[in-house]
Amino acid sequence: MEAGRAFPFQLKQGRFGGVRLPSMRPEIEMNSQTAENPSVGPHVLAVDDDPIIREMIADYLARHDLRVTVVADGRSMGEVLAAEVVDLIVLDLRLKAEDGMNLARKLRDESAIPIIMLTGRSDEADRVMGLELGADDYITKPFSPRELLARIRTVLRRRSSEVRQGRPEGIRAYRFDGWELNLNTRRLTAPKGEITVLSKGEFSLFVVLLGAPHRILSRDQLLDLSRLHNDEVYNRAVDIQIMRLRRKIEPDPAKPKYIRTERGNGYVFSVNVETVY
Repeated sequence: MEAGRAFPFQLKQGRFGGVRLPSMRPEIEMNSQTAENPSVGPHVLAVDDDPIIREMIADYLARHDLRVTVVADGRSMGEVLAAEVVDLIVLDLRLKAEDGMNLARKLRDESAIPIIMLTGRSDEADRVMGLELGADDYITKPFSPRELLARIRTVLRRRSSEVRQGRPEGIRAYRFDGWELNLNTRRLTAPKGEITVLSKGEFSLFVVLLGAPHRILSRDQLLDLSRLHNDEVYNRAVDIQIMRLRRKIEPDPAKPKYIRTERGNGYVFSVNVETVY
């Protein structure tokens, strides 16, 4: 398999309805319909510079109803995250050409995607540091694919059971008027493709607004619905966060098109919002 490229593996139905994996070869078919197919399971992105491990992970997880993308480095990982919704990342902390710990730190700073670390048996310091950075679990090499699958399922179950205020079950992104807010990566993409950076407080309020379009929400409601995110919105006025959001998304912040003020009542997100599952 060519290093550095992302290969989403296509799941094909066998003769009796089972799942079979296409042969492992460089010309693996890219599956453009997987994201729209509700029968396909969560999307796992594995980052490891060992082609044998990548092939093993891709083969085993795909045979157990998971969508799998495997890459060899951080650059390719970033390309996948920019293009697709990812539900969980399996990350080797001992990549030859780059520091996996730095990748883990950057991932946790920019997203809430669950991370399972791959470490060596003697790398206790890496495991401790990775967990302190916010990784959800770890597995030591060499490992069995069966154990990896069990840990992935456990982390995904735990994550899905967490209460996320303003994020209905199963919704991965919101779209409106050419904009897209990816809820896993907290990435806001403008209509022309530019990435707009949001603070944690801005993101928290924006998710609540997008989850209730055309509905007037009072300042107290917005504050209350954002509290589970445990960020600076506690100690800052909702009005300030709204002002900052307007500066980032409104064509004319002085005459807002999206986030409108309802005097004496609060705010309303006034355009249609599409949910992406």
